[in-house]
Amino acid sequence: MTTPLTTTSVPDLAPLLRGAIDLERTAHGVLPHRLPARARAQCADPQLAMVEAQPAGVRLVFHTAATVVELDTLPTKRHYAGSPPRPDGVYELLVDGRLAAEATAVGGHTLVVDLATGTTEHRPGSPVTLRFAGLPARPKRVEIWLPHNETTELVALRADAPVAPADDGGRPVWLHHGSSISQGSNATRPTGTWPAVAAALGGVELVNLGLGGGALLDPFTARALRDTPADRISVKIGINVVNADLMRLRAFGPAVHGFLDMIRDGHPTTPLLVVSPLLCPIHEDTPGPCAFDMAALAAGRAAFRATGDPGEVAAGRLTLTVIRDELARIVGERAATDPHLHHLDGRALYGEADAAELPLPDNLHPDPATHHRIGERFAHHAFADGGPLAVNGTPTAAR
Repeated sequence: MTTPLTTTSVPDLAPLLRGAIDLERTAHGVLPHRLPARARAQCADPQLAMVEAQPAGVRLVFHTAATVVELDTLPTKRHYAGSPPRPDGVYELLVDGRLAAEATAVGGHTLVVDLATGTTEHRPGSPVTLRFAGLPARPKRVEIWLPHNETTELVALRADAPVAPADDGGRPVWLHHGSSISQGSNATRPTGTWPAVAAALGGVELVNLGLGGGALLDPFTARALRDTPADRISVKIGINVVNADLMRLRAFGPAVHGFLDMIRDGHPTTPLLVVSPLLCPIHEDTPGPCAFDMAALAAGRAAFRATGDPGEVAAGRLTLTVIRDELARIVGERAATDPHLHHLDGRALYGEADAAELPLPDNLHPDPATHHRIGERFAHHAFADGGPLAVNGTPTAAR
């Protein structure tokens, strides 16, 4: 017979949530957002609306002596018409920082996307209950990490002992913005995305504003970074600007300056690390736009290809090589008057030797093992003593 559980109602979940920028009350519960309502109102892009509502880095954190915890959620699954079903998102439960259990929510809403026509169909579903049992019968810190790639409404939390918000242990808050790689694309679990790996190794509290396809130097994203409390900040810029074929070199430089200016309006002396793109062979010297490889999709495999003309780089079309040079120049010039600004060439996290050993499976995103490697390297570079975002000791001078 199941032991009756005490109930923590949905309104009480807000103090337990970490990593969300905003909470939207829905008919079922609460939906965590990673961009504030003001930003969401300023962009009608359905891709951005989808990814910012996917709770990468968002987790429930609480103290309890419970041996059983139940979480009711209402996920929204994506399904691409004509392609194999995507894996269900993973929920991970950690006890005192160690993985104790994981689960998937089978059910919920489904969003069917037709890549050929650009149309979508929403198929409604019902909430799902996840049950985590056999937890140690002692006071402990529990974290439930939500799927990084699956929109998740939180409906209810129940436990067989009282639940109370946990403090952050005095750890600094690291605010990171980047593309789908930063959100965790191709990682298979939420604590396996490279920012989550780096945060665990660096001893920091993660707020992940990695937005798949949405790292486009948008002013509303810069304002979100400006207004979010943080002790350390990093921004990874470049790949989405290229694969969206969003702008030319003339616009890129001023856009970067404006983006950094906006962040500095709210964080004038916070250590800020600008990271240029990881190696991505299809876009190193070939401009965007990037497109799905339809032949690969027909064969049941997701892959991407660059469709731009390398001959147009001289006219201002952007490649990753061009962007890396421009970011190094901009940060170098700004660092003369901003000693807390730093630069990192993304190829130090994933470069040519890594691509030979661990090639990008879809030509654009790293696999789980590569996410872990990138996270380890970022933590070693950024958070170690003397690093630009050092947690202990003094950060190094701008580089």
